[in-house]
Amino acid sequence: MAETQNRYTAQGSEAEFEPGSRGRVLRNLADVRSVREMARLESERLLAATEHLIDEIEVDQRFRAEDICRMHRLWLGGIYAWAGEYRQVNIGKDGFMFAAAHLIPGLMKELERGPLRQFTPCRFSTVEEQSYALAVVHAELILIHPFREGNGRCARLVATLMGLQAGLPVLNFGGIRGEEKKRYIGAIHAAVGRDYAPMTAIFRRVIARTLRTQAR
Repeated sequence: MAETQNRYTAQGSEAEFEPGSRGRVLRNLADVRSVREMARLESERLLAATEHLIDEIEVDQRFRAEDICRMHRLWLGGIYAWAGEYRQVNIGKDGFMFAAAHLIPGLMKELERGPLRQFTPCRFSTVEEQSYALAVVHAELILIHPFREGNGRCARLVATLMGLQAGLPVLNFGGIRGEEKKRYIGAIHAAVGRDYAPMTAIFRRVIARTLRTQAR
């Protein structure tokens, strides 16, 4: 996506922007130079990928690292040459550095052997169990930040698919803004120390909002 508002600070050879975009849009396959146009294109492709995966993912499927890469590639494959590939560049946001690029393959294997094995297929029946499962996988994936772009949306896509496995409607993340966004960022930081309670609370509210919206 466009790097407007300095979403990430990046170092390395992948920190390239589309010529003519004034350093605001990452180099891409669609020759897009406009921030607004890139946001529109990414959103359209994400919706299409989500619909495809909802039809494809099985309720008893255990997710693996390669599944997450495939989700990312399905979404952004026509936009970025590196879609679905682990990033080769170190990135941070607001002074917080995500996992170093050279550690990502090992960390994704740990995610696969740990949280993904433990919590997928996500067949938990209580909201508390569902919230905790979603929180752990989501927080750990965000902390790894395996891709050059689209990590937050890809992590929400994984959470959505897990929620569907648990019998929930498509999750509504629309409430994560303002003060809730600040709490969300704090929950990510808390997960560095394996404290998942704040993120569990976030997902408890996401589920409650989703069910309220579904009931209307």
